[in-house]
Amino acid sequence: MSTEPEMGTMQTDEAAPTSEDTASSATSRLEEEGEIAADYLEELLDIADLDGDIDLDVDHGRAAVEIVADPESESSLRRLVGRRGEVLEALQELTRLAVQTRTGDRSRLMLDIAGYRAERKTALGKTAATAVDQVRSSGEAVTLAPMNAFERKVVHDAVAAAGLASDSEGVEPNRRVVVRLR
Repeated sequence: MSTEPEMGTMQTDEAAPTSEDTASSATSRLEEEGEIAADYLEELLDIADLDGDIDLDVDHGRAAVEIVADPESESSLRRLVGRRGEVLEALQELTRLAVQTRTGDRSRLMLDIAGYRAERKTALGKTAATAVDQVRSSGEAVTLAPMNAFERKVVHDAVAAAGLASDSEGVEPNRRVVVRLR
């Protein structure tokens, strides 16, 4: 009996990639995005002469980057949030562009500053719960105030978790969520 491979077959020492390998590769790509973003944001903080630390994580398939500070320095970081998070949104887009410039790939990273997005998630969860209660009691659709994409996603997720339906209507910056029965 021969131990030689048959003609036309190929032997390789590499095993086919497993789903664990693929997940590990995706995680390390997201960690790289976070590191690039952290470098960019640290330079920004230095230029603006602001104190803050960068926390990195991977959350729901996205790089999550947060600028945090001790309570004494947090108020100065709030300037980077702006009115209704407008400056934060702009900084997130600039940070995504910095990552894309280095990696060549579009980034979906999420940026939070001084806990603003976490606070907004809590408030939006309450807004969604109120709208869900109104729709359930009246049977009528409820249209919410205009929101940015992040805020609409939080509301859509909360409404879906409550078993109702929601859609976005309108054009930025006046795009809003409509909550309705299924």
